[in-house]
Amino acid sequence: MGGAAQALGIAEGAMEHALLYAKERVQFGVTIIKHQAIQFMLADMVIQIEAARSLVYRTTGMLDTGHKLIPLMTSAAKCFASDVAIGVTTDAVQILGSYGMMEDHSLHRIIRDAKAT
Repeated sequence: MGGAAQALGIAEGAMEHALLYAKERVQFGVTIIKHQAIQFMLADMVIQIEAARSLVYRTTGMLDTGHKLIPLMTSAAKCFASDVAIGVTTDAVQILGSYGMMEDHSLHRIIRDAKAT
């Protein structure tokens, strides 16, 4: 379950970077968070993160009770949370643009971490 929780944290971190950047970056006279396309991307990130969180928490609860589907559920949680981490970090880079790929920005490291999960 550690890998699933790590992937969840990575996704949350990437989304926070994207959200902060979208609130600060001004384009065409307004912050980019006011653009509907950015709002849709952020909403999709939140949906995916919350779904992964639900699966991770549910599986963790199953571990506490000794449920018989633990091996299946832990594998599913890690797989889904890892996919979410990769998808959210990719979308975060889309929002940050070339700034997100600069080695000076921590999102560059977060992307590598997501791939490792």
